[in-house]
Amino acid sequence: MTTAFSPFHSGEIEAQQRAGVEADAAAGGQFIRSHMPEQHREFFAALPYLVVASGDETGQPWVTILEGQPGFVTSPDAGHLSITARPAPDDPLAAALARGAAVGMLGIELSTRRRNRLNGTVSGNGDGLKIAVRQSFGNCPQYINERGWSRVGRNAVPATHASDRLDANQMTRIGEADTFFIGSGHAANGREASDGFDASHRGGRPGFVRVADERTIVIPDYAGNRFFNTIGNIVADPRVGLLFVDFANGGMLHIAGRAEIDWHPVASHDPDAQRVITVRVEAVVDRPGALSLRWSTDSIERLDLEIVDRIAESATITSFVLASADGTPLPPFEVGQYLPITLEIPGVSDKVRRTYSLSGSPLDETWRISVKREEDGLASRFLHDHVEVGDRIAAQRPAGEFLLPDGEAPLVLVSAGVGATAVLPMLHQSLSQAPQRPVWFVHGARDGSFHAFGAEVDAAIRRHSSARRKVFYSKPSDRDRTGATYDVQGRVTTADLLELRAGPKAHYMICGPTRFIAELRKGLETAGVPVDQIHFETFGPVG
Repeated sequence: MTTAFSPFHSGEIEAQQRAGVEADAAAGGQFIRSHMPEQHREFFAALPYLVVASGDETGQPWVTILEGQPGFVTSPDAGHLSITARPAPDDPLAAALARGAAVGMLGIELSTRRRNRLNGTVSGNGDGLKIAVRQSFGNCPQYINERGWSRVGRNAVPATHASDRLDANQMTRIGEADTFFIGSGHAANGREASDGFDASHRGGRPGFVRVADERTIVIPDYAGNRFFNTIGNIVADPRVGLLFVDFANGGMLHIAGRAEIDWHPVASHDPDAQRVITVRVEAVVDRPGALSLRWSTDSIERLDLEIVDRIAESATITSFVLASADGTPLPPFEVGQYLPITLEIPGVSDKVRRTYSLSGSPLDETWRISVKREEDGLASRFLHDHVEVGDRIAAQRPAGEFLLPDGEAPLVLVSAGVGATAVLPMLHQSLSQAPQRPVWFVHGARDGSFHAFGAEVDAAIRRHSSARRKVFYSKPSDRDRTGATYDVQGRVTTADLLELRAGPKAHYMICGPTRFIAELRKGLETAGVPVDQIHFETFGPVG
């Protein structure tokens, strides 16, 4: 059962414990809200489709997609969504979404790899649906394969096929897929926020899902946000729904079955799998051409970038300065955004995708990403050890929603370690565009050898009387104590931020590890800082 201190139910907590991440999940769970932040509301309202999970009359989960013109989803307030669409009569969820029904929803933008999730209940169902939100949270962009969307006119829709097993064509389609969606559910007493259904995205290289036979699907489970929503639901209730989308032709292949978890796979077909989910198929509903939407990888804008400089910022962080390989100007970006890049690493059969914050000033003619070397990180080790000036990498346009608030309210930019990469551009932009705006740059590092961008920050602050810094070293060396590179021995705490006296209108921009953000966010909220003035971006050792 969910406790007052946890948004997770017993199945999720058991899964977290078995994976050894309960403490990290508990910290990250503080980012699960009972309402949607403004950016999520705007995100949902701009989408042309939503992924929806719910249960049929027996409680069996199914997953589907609701579509409409952008604007078919609106958010009248932070606790509700209104949707002017319903499942078609041949949809497995056609009769399911009555008032009071539990739903899980996923808003996902494949072209920019953004996704946000919520679960709730149907509070009204006239011509469309009204959803009362119970839990809302964001997801990282890892494993999302990029696609742009378009819409086609509707002609006669082919007949729907239903069966209790997969046919040869369906098995081929699943075996070639690089994306699918999974729905799962949990019900305790019906009153907990964690009760209900969850809709989740799964992605990998084409063929990452294996079809063992007409009634058996084998799915690798990769490292994720450590919440274990899907796995935890399966622990509590093995029934799941799968949805494979025919992106080229608008078809939806709905599958219902029961899942088993192999927690320690010995001979998985995927070496990156941390667990394996085996689904025993019980029902199949194949709906060719069910959607007017089409998706394609051809519409994604690719950028060919050249490394024009590399700079060692600290013992573990190296910056890579980027320019267009053809000499044309780079497109603008907003401070706080990240750059999605694609690497081709020798000896690795698949392209490796990562996102790194743009750490330079938006006024520069070049871009800069600053990468922390992770010893277990495939991409970061390759960048540090093998990428040199003159090399090229592929990228997409910058994306992300950790953005600098408008106006001239005071800013407190707070980071730990490589988290400085997201807030450093905010310092530069604020000082250049609103030089009278009060700004504090608060940063935590282990010691001077791990402290990146110190000279850059000090130089910027010296030029503006409205800007100040406060640097914390948790374990300063003897050499550090003889200089002026840090201000406080210890770690950044809420009390330290409140002592700045930034004022009741100050915005706090926080970037760092999950626990770092969770502690500061909770402390600021407890101290009375409005939640819409606390902004954050987490990172983890993805590598």
